[in-house]
Amino acid sequence: MISPIQIKKHPFPSLLYLEWTLLAITALTAVIPPPLRRFRPKPPELSICGVFPDLSVCNILPELSIYSLIIFALMGLRLPTKNHKNKIIYTIIEILLILITGLFGERFARLFPFLYIILVTRSCLIFQLPGRVFVTTLSFTLFLVTTQLKYQLFNFQASPQAQERYRFLILNSSLVFGLSLVFVLLMMNAVLSERHSREKLAIANEKLRQYAMQIENQATLEERNRIAREIHDSLGHSLTALNLQLETALKLWQSNPGKAETFLATAKELGSKALKDVRQSVSTMRYNPLQEQSLERAIASLLENFHRSNSILPICQINLEYSLPPEINTAIYRITQESLTNISKYADATEVKLELTTTKGNLRLIIQDNGRGFDLRQNTTGFGLQSMRDRTLALGGELNINSALGSGCKITVNIPLTRLT
Repeated sequence: MISPIQIKKHPFPSLLYLEWTLLAITALTAVIPPPLRRFRPKPPELSICGVFPDLSVCNILPELSIYSLIIFALMGLRLPTKNHKNKIIYTIIEILLILITGLFGERFARLFPFLYIILVTRSCLIFQLPGRVFVTTLSFTLFLVTTQLKYQLFNFQASPQAQERYRFLILNSSLVFGLSLVFVLLMMNAVLSERHSREKLAIANEKLRQYAMQIENQATLEERNRIAREIHDSLGHSLTALNLQLETALKLWQSNPGKAETFLATAKELGSKALKDVRQSVSTMRYNPLQEQSLERAIASLLENFHRSNSILPICQINLEYSLPPEINTAIYRITQESLTNISKYADATEVKLELTTTKGNLRLIIQDNGRGFDLRQNTTGFGLQSMRDRTLALGGELNINSALGSGCKITVNIPLTRLT
């Protein structure tokens, strides 16, 4: 629920200060007499008591006008925003206070149009656009009615020439006042619309920040799961086997030194493999795996290391007609890296073919091995394959896997380039 607008929570403090300034000017006109008043005729008082000073209520009404102005000023310290009925009652009370000040306050009546401007400003803070337009129209109508009433009162004590001048003055003041109200309404609408847009933008930015944090946390969690799987599947297995080899060599060291040496040699190989797995995991964690290299050079280096580590023959064909965005380069590199890792672990292949080409508006990556293959109905939900799918889908692409037991595996990635240009 929206709380009332208070002085400490006012959305536009500068408007509140302007309101106080207008009220101060209005109050000063009632206290400070006009300059050089003794050298010119006293102007006619344009209030009821100024025309009919013998009325019994005229002894009370000036003080009532002062109190009305004070109450009107204090009402600006707390504006209703909850209940529509409260808003209407609040506005009606403001209008009554303005009418009392304008009709019965002799000196306050001079600048009472300022009060209507303040009324319109406040209505823009508590009403929607239809309510703002209605209050503005009502303010102008009441101004015309009040001015016409004063003109009729003025006719009792003015000459025909003065009446003509006053009629012209009324016309000019009504036109200026109407334009002032329209200006205030348009200005407040523009200011409130801009503020509303900034609030919506701030909310959208906050939601976007929260979504980004969620995505970042999810990506961090997935990366941790990946590292955990890497440690469990490769490093954990190698260290377990290494420990067994060392225990066996320790038991045979005195009884059969030759056989113990064989176990130690195997343990050394397992240690080298574990070190290689650690380096591969660290390489996978790098933010920019290409390290300022071109995609062709990065893939060539990846295949070279792959061949040196596994003795699997890579056959590479890369034909890129133009440079690719960094996000595509990273995704293709990661997909290739994951594919080669899976081939190295599970495929028992002797040959790998990699084809990377660009056609008009499309990028295609094909990685095919001659290994033992796997059953697509059982082995397509692993973390590595899911990561490859996610990277492809993030770029609006498509990943297909064709494999069967004893027939190797073929991975095809198609990424549209028209969406990214």
